[in-house]
Amino acid sequence: MLRNLIPPSQRQTAAEVTEALDLGSGDRAGKRSGFLIMLVLAGIVAIAGVLTDSTATVIGAMIIAPLGTPILGIALGIVTGHLSLVVRSILWVLLGLGIVIVLGLAFSLFVATPESLETNSQVLGRTSPSFMDLVAALATGFAGGFAMCRRDLSAVLPGVAIAISLVPPLGVVGVCAGQGLWADALGALWLFLSNVFALVIAGSIVFTLAGYARDPGSSRVANRRRAYVIVTVLTVIVSIPLAFNSAASVALARWSVAIQQTAAQWVAGDEGAVVSGVTWSGTTATVGVRTSGGTTPPVDDLRESLSKVIPSFVGVVVDAEQGVEIPVQ
Repeated sequence: MLRNLIPPSQRQTAAEVTEALDLGSGDRAGKRSGFLIMLVLAGIVAIAGVLTDSTATVIGAMIIAPLGTPILGIALGIVTGHLSLVVRSILWVLLGLGIVIVLGLAFSLFVATPESLETNSQVLGRTSPSFMDLVAALATGFAGGFAMCRRDLSAVLPGVAIAISLVPPLGVVGVCAGQGLWADALGALWLFLSNVFALVIAGSIVFTLAGYARDPGSSRVANRRRAYVIVTVLTVIVSIPLAFNSAASVALARWSVAIQQTAAQWVAGDEGAVVSGVTWSGTTATVGVRTSGGTTPPVDDLRESLSKVIPSFVGVVVDAEQGVEIPVQ
C-alpha cells in the first residue's frame, strides 16, 4: 500500500493536503488572488511563447502555472467525499480555462496570418493530441499526487508542472479560435481536457492509496464508488479519440513513406528527377515531383503501383512542374 511507502514523519495529513489544494480554505483572499495573478501571468507568458515559437518561454509558463492545484483538489475532494471541494475546484478550473482562452483571443490580434500558425511547432505540438499524451499525463498525475503526500518531495513539484501541459494548450485554443482555426482550437482543448481527467484519475488513486479516505475529517456517507465510476467513464471517453488520433498518425506516416518510395520508383528512369515530401489534407496526399525534362511518366503506372501499397480511399495528387497538380487516385 502506498501509505507504507511514506514515512510517518514525512506524510502530510489530509488537513494539510486540503490546505494546500483547496482555494476555499484558510487564507482565501491570499490564495485566490495569488492563483489569479499567477494564472494571468502564466497565460501571457505561455501565449507569448507560442506566438514566438519559443520552447523555453513555454516551459517558463508551465513552471508558474497554478492550474494543477484545483485539479488535484478535485481528486482530493472525491477521495475524502467532500462534494463542496470538488465543485469549488471545478469552478476554479473553469475560471482558469476562460481567462487563458480570452487572453489567447486578445493576443491573436498580433498574428499576421492564420497560415503562420500552421508552421508553428508550439501550435502543431498541441493541436493533435495522441494517446501517449494521456499516458504522460497519468504518470505526471501520479508523481504530483505522491509529491503532495510527502513533505520532503515538494521540491519536485516544479518538475511535475513542466511535465504536464495545461496553460499552453488553452493559449493555443484562444489564438487559433481568434484566427478562425476551429479544428486546431478543438484539438488543443481536447489535449487540455485529457490532461485534466488524467490528473484527476491519477490523483484520486494516489490519495486513496495514501489513506486519506479514512483520515479524520473525511466524509463517511459520500458514495465514492459512484464518483470513481463517473471519473473513469469520462476518462475513457477522452482516451478514445486520443487513441484514434494516434492510430491515424501512425497510418499517415506509413502511407507517406510508401507514397514517396513509390513515386521515386515511378521516376527512377530520370536521373535528374527529385521527389519531395508528402503533405496531407484530410485523406488526400500531395507528393512533389520534379523531373529534368519537365514531363512525368504515365500516371497509370503510378496509380497501379500505389494501389498495392495504400488503401483505395486515400487520394494522391502529384505536384509536378510549375505547380501543375496531377490527380492520381
